[in-house]
Amino acid sequence: MAKSTKILSSILLLFFIFTLFSSSNALGGKLGGRTQIKDVKTNQEIQDLGKYCVEEHNRNLRKQNGALSSLLSFSQVVEAEKQVVSGVKYYLKISAIVKSSSSPKLFDAVVVVKSWEKKQKKELLTFFPSPSPATK
Repeated sequence: MAKSTKILSSILLLFFIFTLFSSSNALGGKLGGRTQIKDVKTNQEIQDLGKYCVEEHNRNLRKQNGALSSLLSFSQVVEAEKQVVSGVKYYLKISAIVKSSSSPKLFDAVVVVKSWEKKQKKELLTFFPSPSPATK
């Protein structure tokens, strides 16, 4: 009887450990889930990614219609999250100025970085105006 109790206890312990690690990583975040990036305004890597997103957006606009009036000028990344996928997917809230106006606007961008490749590969997936707080 004592042997079966010991086996049952071991199985329950293993189940508990498996459940614990399958739902969160060592940093307390959900595996595969988004993680908030702190101090984005002073994080040079994140600011560089934001600038890359604006440059890619402008490059795509030029290819599509050559519209120079709607080009953007990068200001700063104001919020960021990351998610480990096949690479690292960054969700950025970017402040940028439309060159035909002077007021900054917010944009939501998603970019994937694959740093293990010879030349670090970045790909802008989406770039859209951020919805206003009233429409969220």
